[in-house]
Amino acid sequence: MNVFVTGGTGFVGAHLVGALRARGDTVTALVRRPELARQLGWGDDVRLLRGDLHDAAALADGAAGADVVYHVAGKIAARNAADFMATNRDGTANVLEAARDGGAKRLLFVSSLAVAGPSAHGHPLDEHRPPAPITDYGRSKLAAEVLVRAMAPTLPWTIVRPPVVYGEWDRGTLTIFKLAQRGLAPVFGDGSQELSVIHAEDLARALIAAATSPAAAGRIYFAAHPAITTSRALVAAVGRALGRRPPRILPVPALVARAVLWTTGTLAHLSGRATLLSADKSNEFLAPAWTCRSDALTRDTGWRAEIELDTGLKRAATWYREVGWL
Repeated sequence: MNVFVTGGTGFVGAHLVGALRARGDTVTALVRRPELARQLGWGDDVRLLRGDLHDAAALADGAAGADVVYHVAGKIAARNAADFMATNRDGTANVLEAARDGGAKRLLFVSSLAVAGPSAHGHPLDEHRPPAPITDYGRSKLAAEVLVRAMAPTLPWTIVRPPVVYGEWDRGTLTIFKLAQRGLAPVFGDGSQELSVIHAEDLARALIAAATSPAAAGRIYFAAHPAITTSRALVAAVGRALGRRPPRILPVPALVARAVLWTTGTLAHLSGRATLLSADKSNEFLAPAWTCRSDALTRDTGWRAEIELDTGLKRAATWYREVGWL
């Protein structure tokens, strides 16, 4: 199968390309930094196209003759709402145009649980929940989803919304590992926030299953491990993965958290930097739960998450140490 992957050297994209190579697919990857492909150990079997989501020529080249276009690239941190929209909405529009004109048989869009919004304790969301994003990031991914859905029937599509993704090559959860290694673990609120998580390898398999299953065309899915954790339990699990005592939990009260996030975000804005820590994200960090169910994806494709949290975190810790990130 001929496939085109945007964001191929990113965290999720790298795991997806690895899974596609293992399947024997012919992979073309859109990358901003080709040198990262060497760090990932890719060979000549992966065709690299240097460019971004606003490079019409590179997108047209990659999508031409593709059976599946996997649109993974996007921003998770930005300077403002317009910056998010420019990449996550407008960049997606460019990918859709290239996929349609290139004759792609399916487009798989990697969205986010942030589109659906937070859940209540003990009540994971399913696909019947109307979108209710509470951040600029979530709203930009929803805007992209609207564009994707509007392509039917010209371009068959499938959307997958993952929750927290972790694993090797991830710099996001690396921060938790670094703090836990020092014996400290600040958590927003009291640490009871419920979380759905998924290892990047499981997510890569989910994306392939969704993109290649006839029953998944025109559907939106969540992809998560069925076991739900909490922010406090996640930090404790990271400590176990590091072979250390459970780190000391430092609860950050909501008022303090909002003040810190506002200050951090303001300083980043004034310096022209993008950050994950901002006032806009405070509602996300302080929500009671971010949980979802993958029953529909399992029903339609047979996919199931296989990597338990402790196993996945231990793999990540080992990898971080091997490459010198930890």
